[in-house]
Amino acid sequence: MSENENTVRTKSIVVLPGDGVGPEIVAEAVKVLKAVAVKFGHDFALQTHLIGGAAIDATGRALPDETLAACQTADAVLLGAVGGPKWDALPAEQRPERAALLPLRSALGLFCNLRPAKVWAPLKEASPLRPEIVWGDEKDESENGIDMLVVRELTGGIYFGEHRRDPDGQAACDTMRYSVPEIERIARMAFKAAQGRRGRVTSVDKANVLETSRLWRETVSRLQRDEFPSVALDHLYVDNAAMQIVRAPRRFDVILTENMFGDILSDEASQITGSIGMLPSASLRGDGFGLYEPIHGSAPDIAGQGIANPIATILSVAMMLRHSFGLVAEAAAVERSVGAVLADGYRTADIARAGETPLSTAALGDAVAAKIK
Repeated sequence: MSENENTVRTKSIVVLPGDGVGPEIVAEAVKVLKAVAVKFGHDFALQTHLIGGAAIDATGRALPDETLAACQTADAVLLGAVGGPKWDALPAEQRPERAALLPLRSALGLFCNLRPAKVWAPLKEASPLRPEIVWGDEKDESENGIDMLVVRELTGGIYFGEHRRDPDGQAACDTMRYSVPEIERIARMAFKAAQGRRGRVTSVDKANVLETSRLWRETVSRLQRDEFPSVALDHLYVDNAAMQIVRAPRRFDVILTENMFGDILSDEASQITGSIGMLPSASLRGDGFGLYEPIHGSAPDIAGQGIANPIATILSVAMMLRHSFGLVAEAAAVERSVGAVLADGYRTADIARAGETPLSTAALGDAVAAKIK
């Protein structure tokens, strides 16, 4: 029996609103998720828990045991954002970003981060790049807009290596380390993703300087040759990749890279699409379980004003439906609804054009939910 048959199936989802604009954008994503449940006859069992600064304030810990236990038994996790200046004075290891997100990813085994970056046709003008770079020649129907997928290794590299400062405080060291099995498992995810897209992987490293990158390049090349010969593979140094993402972004299909490089390049990719508020992400461990969140931060400067863009979080729900639940038609319905709302001219402040009156966070969520069909 397929997941898309007309059978009610209960899926357990832990909702972690977090800090800043997190509660506002998550509320709209949940609204859309409930619209999907009604339209397609599914049952999503939602339970909300604390994480990040909100959890520190309530329990003294950024990742309470109760939250982690709930995530470990759920089918998927929906996260808003964590952190803010309120907690910046805490020691580095106690701040929400480090004390919540990194341990959560590690405990859940979320080694693969998928960050799609695409330009929606109604938002071509929102990109800071020239139209011909974003979309190509509009007279040529074969041309299409930026549509890349960054596959980022999430539980290794310098973020999870040893961090040490000399006793006199005058020098510090952060260790980057990768093993062959770690590289193989993330590379397989990238090659499999490419097989369902345009069949091309660009592996990004710094093999002219770093030994970890030389191991990375050797391992990725061998895996492609032995297991994925039908997928085209090329390699770029990270500095060249950063330049090409701005210069010729439509050349990219799947970008495969390690943790820190992926963090930086995916944020760059978000900006060329027009707004960081448009980009979702999925963090996976390879067995269907995933954590889904927008790639932007908690934006404390606009929190509580009802102006945050919820689309990245709504599209994260679409990724959840597809990757964790196998609900392909439902995921496509969410994506179509977002596209339809944008085509109708609805915008939040970050993507509104001059002279337009932007919608509130809640109003845009209502618009997307109403178009689920």
